[in-house]
Amino acid sequence: MFVSRSMTPKVITIDKDASIFDAQEIMAKHTIRHLPVIDDENRLIGVVTDRDIRSALPTNIVKALDDPFNVKNELAKMKIQDVMTKDPFTISPTDTIQDALLLIQEKRVGAFPVVDDSGKLKGILSVRDLLRAFTNVLGIGEPGTLLCILVEEGIGQLQKIVDAITEENISFGSILVARYWEENKRAVFPYLLTQNIVRVKRKLKDMGYTLLDPMDWYLDQLPKHKEG
Repeated sequence: MFVSRSMTPKVITIDKDASIFDAQEIMAKHTIRHLPVIDDENRLIGVVTDRDIRSALPTNIVKALDDPFNVKNELAKMKIQDVMTKDPFTISPTDTIQDALLLIQEKRVGAFPVVDDSGKLKGILSVRDLLRAFTNVLGIGEPGTLLCILVEEGIGQLQKIVDAITEENISFGSILVARYWEENKRAVFPYLLTQNIVRVKRKLKDMGYTLLDPMDWYLDQLPKHKEG
């Protein structure tokens, strides 16, 4: 799935000459934490976040403490261009949501402005947008049950599991395969669109598969390495 299909296309933006109070008001009104900063041609020139504003306020308040009546006036002089992140990380509409997920994890940001080849803002992709996209892709928006099946690594194992489940007239929301920390094993995660799973679980166990509790599974667990 492409970013263009998952992003928020109607983006609330702000001008570089606006005040930080303007940004605070916009963020509070729309319940957002990221404001792309654009020029007159809709080109992205920066991003300001609620964290940027919080970080800027204490320093300026301290400087104005000798004259409390001037605190607000001093803060009002601060412009978005003074606190925004220039040249922020961006993503293209033609990138995939998998690309976006890896980038958000790598860069540790909460959202990416989406820009085209000319640098014009086309949308914004947040962690919330990604969660919604993967919810749709995985089919977990529908009631169902997630299983975790431990299998020996090898050709045909996944097909055996799929056949065994479909023979019970059970539909799939999705199916994922992940690494397991024991060598030559994989964990298969079928999301089944039913809550009546007693029979199919018994069938899979009779076929020799080990069923694990998905809640005990850690997706970031790496395979164990052999001692040299």
